[in-house]
Amino acid sequence: MNLNLLEDLKSSSPYIIKHSEAVLAKALKIANNFDVDLKTLHAGALFHDVGRTKTQGIRHAIEGAKILRENNFKPEVVRIAEVHIGAGIPRSEANDLGLPCQDYMPVTLEEKIVAHADNLIHGTREVSLEFVVEKWESRMGKNHPSISRLRKLHEELII
Repeated sequence: MNLNLLEDLKSSSPYIIKHSEAVLAKALKIANNFDVDLKTLHAGALFHDVGRTKTQGIRHAIEGAKILRENNFKPEVVRIAEVHIGAGIPRSEANDLGLPCQDYMPVTLEEKIVAHADNLIHGTREVSLEFVVEKWESRMGKNHPSISRLRKLHEELII
């Protein structure tokens, strides 16, 4: 983990750090049920939103992955930042959202846990799955495929 990047983030974006610390706490709770690489999970949760220093839109995942790559983070941590958006975005939807045409679906447990922990943290407070579903339905409609992906991820991780 690049501590200089963490210090820069703390001074320039204290809100991102507070949010990321809440995501980390939730991720660690979820991780208790699984055998995961805790160092990767920890770094991924702390830096998942580093791209928000460049943009607040969905492309913050792309920007975050770029920043982490430039700072020599492990590929596993870079991937967490890149795929943490929503409950994952398949290649077939990426282009419509203005993302480079690739798969943004979390695959490893660490990727899934950070993505879902981020879903269940609103600002700095923990929220329920139903809170997230209602928020997403109001934004994207009741039948948007991301909602079924969210529910599936929740069922997989929350025992």
